[in-house]
This record gives sequence, C-alpha cells and structure tokens, in this order.
Amino acid sequence: MTTEGGLAEALAAAYPELAAVAAAAPDPVYLVGGAVRDLLLGQGRGDIDLAVEGNPVDLAAALGAETLAAHSRFGTLKIGWEGEELDLAATRRESYSRPGVLPRVEVGAPIRTDLARRDFTVNAMAVPLAEPRQLIDPYDGQADLKAGLLRVIHDGSFIDDPTRAIRAARYAARFGFELEAATEALLRAADLESVTPERRAEELRRLAAEATAVEGLELLAGWGVVEPRAGGLGWARGVDALLGAEPWAGEVDRAEAILAAAGVLLEPPIRAADPGLELAAARPSRPSEGTALARGVDPLVRVLARAKGARWLDDWLSWRETALEITGADLTAAGLSGPAVGEALDAALAAKLDGEAPTRADELRIALGQRR
Repeated sequence: MTTEGGLAEALAAAYPELAAVAAAAPDPVYLVGGAVRDLLLGQGRGDIDLAVEGNPVDLAAALGAETLAAHSRFGTLKIGWEGEELDLAATRRESYSRPGVLPRVEVGAPIRTDLARRDFTVNAMAVPLAEPRQLIDPYDGQADLKAGLLRVIHDGSFIDDPTRAIRAARYAARFGFELEAATEALLRAADLESVTPERRAEELRRLAAEATAVEGLELLAGWGVVEPRAGGLGWARGVDALLGAEPWAGEVDRAEAILAAAGVLLEPPIRAADPGLELAAARPSRPSEGTALARGVDPLVRVLARAKGARWLDDWLSWRETALEITGADLTAAGLSGPAVGEALDAALAAKLDGEAPTRADELRIALGQRR
C-alpha cells in the first residue's frame, strides 16, 4: 500500500500528464475519489476524475480540450485531451428533498465540502495537482483503507441514496473489504424501492460488470438488500463461468446474463420467472431437432439454458454454422415458388445437419423431394 509520503511520487508516475493540467488550470484542481483510493492501494493508473474549485469549462478551454459530454445541472464535463478522456466536475454541495431522488446541486463549494457528499470514507480523499501534492483526507479514509473497511460519512447516507448499498457490495467484493459495524446496520435498512428502477438497474449493471459480480450479488442478498430468485445466485455463478471461457465467451453481454440468472432486477430483460428452463430440459435426438429448438430463441435464454445444464447447446454452436450450398435461386430455376422455396431449403438443411445430405446434389435432391 502506498504511504501518504509516497503519494505524490505515485501520482506523478501514474499520471504524468496531470502536471500539464495543473500548469494550465485557472483554478485549483484535485484528483479525487477512486483514483486516489487506487493509488493508495498501489493499483496505479485508473480513470482520471478531477474536481475543480471553479468552472470546469474554463479548465477545458485552457487545455484546448474537446468536450465529449456536459451536464450543466451537476457541473460535470467529460473532455478529450492528449488522447485521454478526463472527467471534470465542479466542487459542490448537495442536498436531498426526499429519500432516493437526485440531489439538488450547488456548485462552487470548497474541496472539503465536496468530499463530504461522497459515499464512503475511502472515496472521500483528494490530492491537489499543484505542489505540494499532499493528501486531503478529512474522514480518515486512508486508515479505513488500511483496515479494509467501508464506512459511510454520515448516518443519512443510504437514506439520501440507497444505491450506495449496491456500490458497497461492488467495492467490498472487488477489494475484499468489510462493512464497518455501524455502516452495516445503516445499509441493512436501505430501501431500494425509493429509487427509480432505472437507477437501480444502472448500479446493478455496474456491479455485474465487475470480475467479482457474483460475490457482490451474494453480499447484497446476505445484507437483505436484494432477493434473488430461488437458486439464482448459483445459476449466476454458472453463467459467469460459462461466459468466461470458450466457446461461449462473448456470446451475450455478461453483466445482463448474470443479472438475468440471479433475477434481481425488477424489470429484467427476460421477464419469465425461470428463463431457459424449457430449453435446458430438452434432449434433442438429432442435430436438426436441436437446431429447430434453438432457432429464434433469444441468445440470452440460450446462455441461461446452457448454464442450467443444456450441454447439447455446445454442439449447437457448431451446428449453427452449417450452410447449404444450394440457394433459393436453384430451387426457383427448378420450378419452386413462394413458401415452397423456404420449406424446401429448411428440409435440405435439416438433412445436411443430420448427415443425410453430404453433397450439393444431395441437398438439391432432398429439397426438390419436398415438393413431391
């Protein structure tokens, strides 16, 4: 773990370009949040999140940077500069009119006030880009890092934003952290129902995108924050293993598949209670039968079925590459028309899949036999 004394050196090594940002900045600028946390953990370079005690637009202009996205309500800006993407945010204070809603934002606060609005002490640290680059750590986040603890900054943290409970699971699983006792008690009372489904889903997808996604979901379930479907966490672990290796890697979005298996979203992409179970229970006797069963099925359902035990789908991955040598034009020239052409091609493909049409002539013979 990087010591506070070695932080300036670690920052210079991981982010050498920030010296130029500091030189150009018209206002004080700080590296904040996860970037500082990860430097202290010795993990080196990550996303560049900068807090500006001023207008981020002025910093972007001073750098001659390209604006990639802007959210004036929150005083945030994403810029492209020197081949990098930098996230800029005006230092601000926040207040909540009621639990779970987006905060009211007042930009122009000092950096220490800005750090007070953050989720956990380990993310409430900053380092000025200008010399001397000394750690700003008003909530002893460095001590909690050393102890491997997640601690909220104030007792109303999960009331203001219950999705912080999902973030807690993400960080705890990623780093092997534990919840500080009072923080765990507060988290267990978090009410995700007070947050819109869209915000819940966004945070769950961030968790599911982590390498430790299933561990994070297990933590959430253990804390009573989410209630997976019966057997859902084991199913999710199977999906994770399946998509982590060939031949299924990249077949579908891993995060969506893990969440669909676990059944933790109120509005999952597949709404059935147990998607894929019917396909998982199938035992096709021939390649053509398996291909017919899998044809037109949502790719996510196929992955869920395979993770549930449909091993024949491994063979289907090669069956789906089977292509006919004949075309509809061949059949049209032979006198077929209308729906009969498609039916004939289907019959020829089924025969080829089952090894009954090894040549083009066999394909054509079987296709034309469909007419008779």
